[in-house]
Amino acid sequence: MGSVEIVTDPAHGGRWTSLRTGGREWLWRRDGVGRESVSPGDAFVDAGGLEECVPTVRGTPDHGDAWSRPWVREGDGRESVRCERFSLTRTIRYGAEVDYVLTADPGFRFVWAAHALLDLSQRATVHLPEGAATRLYPDNGPWVEGSWPAPRGSRLDRFGPDDGTAVGAVVDADRCCVHDGSHRLAFALQADGQPLSIALWRNLGGFPDTHPYRSTGVEPMLGRVFGLAEAGPGDAARVPRSGEVRWRLIVTQDCNCP
Repeated sequence: MGSVEIVTDPAHGGRWTSLRTGGREWLWRRDGVGRESVSPGDAFVDAGGLEECVPTVRGTPDHGDAWSRPWVREGDGRESVRCERFSLTRTIRYGAEVDYVLTADPGFRFVWAAHALLDLSQRATVHLPEGAATRLYPDNGPWVEGSWPAPRGSRLDRFGPDDGTAVGAVVDADRCCVHDGSHRLAFALQADGQPLSIALWRNLGGFPDTHPYRSTGVEPMLGRVFGLAEAGPGDAARVPRSGEVRWRLIVTQDCNCP
């Protein structure tokens, strides 16, 4: 397992501001967008990096309830945030393994995503299991089902040049690998008894309607939908009787592609 370096900003929503492997910075970011002054209830401010989106990605609150709140750094890689209906703690370990604990009332349903916006070239590709069930989300409209890598004919494993499109997808998989030239970035997700997936956001200059920009995301998820409100049976994580859900995100540059 190669060296992975992670830098976070607990004071401003716990966002990951740097993810480096082998000297390569992977996270895309936008500077000067006013992220420093947000508070709970504000509209989402996209500063890039990796956001901890929970209890939803899309919907209310947009990108979840943790990004707009200060986190507490407790030492030894441990950081936590308390929201109205849940608390979330993560512990970042060398390597890098990131252990999560969400505490809430039993039965609480949520979606969590490590919403990583990556700085990728036009030649970058993403690798997931061939034929995996995929929900394709056009920028406007309901999701439709298909199979990876080309649900309904839309090939998603290649990012390519800007073409004015913006689509999202959720793939039934617990690991993926990104190739960009000679560089590799791999994600793997572990959780007992919870739905796991990998979400993609491929915005090639199609979003937002005013002043669109390019942003590409690869997002390990608990859950199988972007919006908690649209989650059917088995589409969202659920807190058991213990009041805790635990999971682990593994980030490496050692890619064992599906």
